Amino acid sequence: MTTSSSPSSSVTPTITVIGLGPGDPDLVTSETLREIDRVPIRFLRTTQHPSAFLVNNATSFDSEYETADRFDEVYQRIADRLAAAAHEHGEVLYAVPGSPLVLERTVSIIRTRTDIATRVLPAISFLDAVWSALGIDPVDAGVRLVDGHRFAVEAAGERGPLLVAHVHADWVLSEIRHSLDAGPDDDLTIAADDTRVVVLKAIGTNEQQITETTWAKMESAIEPDHLTSLFIPELAVPIGAGYVKFHQLARTLRERCPWDIEQTHESLVRYLIEESFEVVDAIDERHRDGGDDHLIEELGDLLYQIEFHATIAEQEGRFTIADITQSIHDKLVRRHPHVFGTTVAADATEVRQHWEDAKAKERAETGDTHSSALDGVARSLPALSQADGVQRKAAKVGFDWPDLDGPVEKVREETAEVLEAHSRSDEHATRHEIGDLLFAVVNLARHLEVEPEAALRSATARFAERFRLVEHYASNDSLDLHELSLETLDALWERAKDDLNSLNTYMPKP
Repeated sequence: MTTSSSPSSSVTPTITVIGLGPGDPDLVTSETLREIDRVPIRFLRTTQHPSAFLVNNATSFDSEYETADRFDEVYQRIADRLAAAAHEHGEVLYAVPGSPLVLERTVSIIRTRTDIATRVLPAISFLDAVWSALGIDPVDAGVRLVDGHRFAVEAAGERGPLLVAHVHADWVLSEIRHSLDAGPDDDLTIAADDTRVVVLKAIGTNEQQITETTWAKMESAIEPDHLTSLFIPELAVPIGAGYVKFHQLARTLRERCPWDIEQTHESLVRYLIEESFEVVDAIDERHRDGGDDHLIEELGDLLYQIEFHATIAEQEGRFTIADITQSIHDKLVRRHPHVFGTTVAADATEVRQHWEDAKAKERAETGDTHSSALDGVARSLPALSQADGVQRKAAKVGFDWPDLDGPVEKVREETAEVLEAHSRSDEHATRHEIGDLLFAVVNLARHLEVEPEAALRSATARFAERFRLVEHYASNDSLDLHELSLETLDALWERAKDDLNSLNTYMPKP
């Protein structure tokens, strides 16, 4: 009987999926061997498996792993190629390591397709061999099976026991190793590093090996291959849940969203600044209504900007979010010797002094002999905040008025100089003196322990609120603001001020 290469239109395209077991050819079922003989068009997910030779004259998908950037892309390509082959030939055979229903993403994708039929034959999983080798009942022990490619996400919040599959390469092992962050607690860090790790290699074959190591030593002690798994009886510290998933989301957007892909550190600066100010707005709003929802949202937006920059650097191989968190963790420990050391700080003033001492020590250790007391004030800060920062830095080395009289007199002096420059119609001098006046006002605010940026923002908000009320009064009385006298405008302004003050007096405090 001759089989046509093109299926009849009445034949449903079919993919028959078989599993090659844990590795020993003797563990491949008789039914699987019969299907291999029956279906002439055969595919192998990978030839890197001891029983792959049983599927002769097969097309391997190993090349897909070399050309795609992400495993998800590999799996989708394989599923698409299998579906196309099924439409062309009527039926194809697809062989995978282990069982088709255990950690086989390609099979999961295939089974969701509606244009083909999928037959999945039972097979012995590597799990059966693992439980036998470890001598445990996975149900009684409550073992969680985790894909090594997604360890940080799938193991989030878990303490164990965990069986980690697909630990086939050094980079997978490294990501697993560094996904556990014990934090600043030394006892937790020691406990995490001492976590017992059982290394399972070639389980279910004549070459199986079971060895033990620790979390701290796993990268140096293990040479992973395509038949390597890990069994972790108990984690001393759970894998972070929420943040790990958020980090994964940032990476996904950077890889798949056309807008995200185009961004650079430079193009994101405006958004970083905008999100920072929106956090400030949310803090101001919280003082008025007492709610946290808006602040949570805006802090999340700001955190995403940090993640975005970290993801760009990660893709370029420069640094990762782990480097950022480790850097700030170490800096905070160094600069809080009164918390993590033996130094004593009785009040906030002494804390600030310890902070500056630690910074000076860091500069000395890096050989920075050309530092200035003004270092550390960002040039990109808003002008008022930058002026405040510069003044505070100078004050720390004694360059400051001893009391409030100096700043008050300086404001008077600079005001007079503004008026004098203006009287001469000297635009350049006027602009210069206005800058000096604003700088003097910032100095006065600092001596009064008022943050100038916040004070001006608050004043602007009050003005806007009152002015909108003035507009409302004028509209109700059919008045045109452009035509009103200064006295009438002033009367409307005072009315708005009084009404808002009365409203605030009787509003319940949050």
